[in-house]
Amino acid sequence: MAKDTTKNGKYGADEISVLEGLEPVRRRPGMYIGSTGLEGLHHLVWEIFDNSRDEAMASECNDIEIVLLPGNHIRVADNGRGIPVDIHSKTKVSALETVMTTLHAGGKFGGDESGYIKATGGLHGVGASVVNALSIYTQAIVHRDGGKYEQEYSQGKKKASVKKIGSSKLHGTIITFEPDEEIFKDREFNLNTIIHHFRQQAYLVKGLRITTIDAREMPAWPVGRGDSVLTKKKTNLDDVFYFKELELELPSQTFYFEGGLVSLVEHYTEFQKPIHSTIFHVEKEHENVEVEVVFRYIDDVTTRIVAFANNIANPEYGTHITGFKMALTRVINSYAKKAGMAKEADGGFTGDDVLEGLVAVVSVKLREIQFEGQTKGKLGSTEAQGAVNTVFGDALSAFFEENPDEAKAIINKANLAMRSRKAAKAAKDSVLRKGALEGMTLPGKLADCSTKSAEESELFIVEGDSAGGTAKMGRDRRTQAILPLRGKILNIERARLDRMLGSEQIKNLVVAMGTAIGDTFDISKLRYHKVIIATDADVDGAHIRTLILTLFYRYFRPLIDGGFIYIAQPPLFKIKQGKEVHYAYSDEERDKLTGNDASAIVVLDDEQETENEENNLESKTLNLRPNRIHVQRYKGLGEMNSEELWETTMDPANRILKQVCVDDAEEADRIFDMLMGSEVPPRKSFIQTNARYANIDI
Repeated sequence: MAKDTTKNGKYGADEISVLEGLEPVRRRPGMYIGSTGLEGLHHLVWEIFDNSRDEAMASECNDIEIVLLPGNHIRVADNGRGIPVDIHSKTKVSALETVMTTLHAGGKFGGDESGYIKATGGLHGVGASVVNALSIYTQAIVHRDGGKYEQEYSQGKKKASVKKIGSSKLHGTIITFEPDEEIFKDREFNLNTIIHHFRQQAYLVKGLRITTIDAREMPAWPVGRGDSVLTKKKTNLDDVFYFKELELELPSQTFYFEGGLVSLVEHYTEFQKPIHSTIFHVEKEHENVEVEVVFRYIDDVTTRIVAFANNIANPEYGTHITGFKMALTRVINSYAKKAGMAKEADGGFTGDDVLEGLVAVVSVKLREIQFEGQTKGKLGSTEAQGAVNTVFGDALSAFFEENPDEAKAIINKANLAMRSRKAAKAAKDSVLRKGALEGMTLPGKLADCSTKSAEESELFIVEGDSAGGTAKMGRDRRTQAILPLRGKILNIERARLDRMLGSEQIKNLVVAMGTAIGDTFDISKLRYHKVIIATDADVDGAHIRTLILTLFYRYFRPLIDGGFIYIAQPPLFKIKQGKEVHYAYSDEERDKLTGNDASAIVVLDDEQETENEENNLESKTLNLRPNRIHVQRYKGLGEMNSEELWETTMDPANRILKQVCVDDAEEADRIFDMLMGSEVPPRKSFIQTNARYANIDI
């Protein structure tokens, strides 16, 4: 346990500024947390954690514990200074109550003498009060100044005044909350989402230890103090790191990285082949903006840039990334020209050329920060652009001068990207020109639908001509289009755009969807608002589905983000008993329908099923009496007749579709790199590790 050793004595009640009330939060929660779906639910955790993390950025905290508890409770504890509890001069109530119940009340609004840190991730108190307003129950415990203090709330309103509940030699803050089911219909926290977020945060704050603990399976959570249902003895549940000290085998992960962002780039490129040995790293302050940039080029065609402002992830980028890209393009072009590695006729590298194969992390910290929206997805502070441009540009120029071999490798990579860009443009122009000359003729294999409404239209991408023929006969011709693909398409994870467009299968798909590809991609021209991948339920079908998903993820990502991509779920079994017919989509469902009675089950293969149909159920080799159950295992869509395919897989009234989404883009990147990339050892290791989980139907 940490002793109470506050470094800055000026951080007291009067340093908590009050700007406005709290009432609007429950009325319009989306304005403060982005949405009331799962993303907004997890944003509550980020808001509370951000306040603890900001204490770590001020060197006042080095340990944070996040615990998932039964009943959708979350507990966040830190060993920081503790929120002040003395009376605020303006509100006339405890500063803790002010922070927890008043919007825009916090220690981050004051001037240089406010006693709070110079660069923070948010507005201290905004997050806490918003979480409080959107929770049916919140408890704040503060260890500070030799005492232990408590206050409880419901929907943002206090239940009682702040009270001292004991003495303490510790310091820190513990916030426990339960999201309000009136606001959040789904309150189930995703452990993987939480782990990923806090692993990332541990990279960003050197010397900070972050522990996540999943205690949801333990006996009921005893809110407040009292007898522990865990240890069956009197214990103080309000101790800062109570759960770390429990002698229970709760699932937990602890993150601590001395290497900071360099370790993060190493993590992102774990399954890739680097094209230069030294990871670039610069960390410097310029005009009150702290800039840190780390990057490495890899043997790949994709770009991965991760952006942070005051340790808040910015998936929509912002001014700091604008400055980064400007400096990168300028310096590479300048050095290439100086070293005689660029031809005048080429016209220099474009931004896309120098970004190909780049894995970079850009982080800025500044005092007066401006985000676009409370969710902080995009940085708007103009001073960040100039600071990153200057710091990164100067450091990259020096890096090239000191490491000519590294510079040569990077410029050769850009040269290759430029040549590929020009070849891809020629190939793409050829595709588009051909389409224009032929009146945008659609692929010959495409059986299009008759409606002109994209909102109504569905495109089924099916495996092979056999399934394609069956689907064409069984479909609703008005709204459903069918595009059969012949065999396995090109693995685009290992191919550039020019080679991709040389593939007839991929070209047909691009033309059929209507969006074009690359820098001419236009989602508004999408011809079908449901693009459905329908492959066989075997190993080859799974491989083809993965190849198609790789194409969509790398080159049509907005279609995934927009919710346009689906995977069909055809049945695995057809079950007959007398005149009754049922379909099962899993082994478990088959067993439920058949009663799992092996003595009453006859398993049919394809030839026997055909013979049964021809003999009107009077086969001599099979006893097809009404009390016998006949099970047919479908290996592929082509084994169904058109009526079966329509009834089970295509009819909107009966079918099962899985919508493709990406909850964790960075982890998805790593998985695609590992499974579909050129490096064999990581993929081999993955297969060996997970082979025991495979369910192979032989």
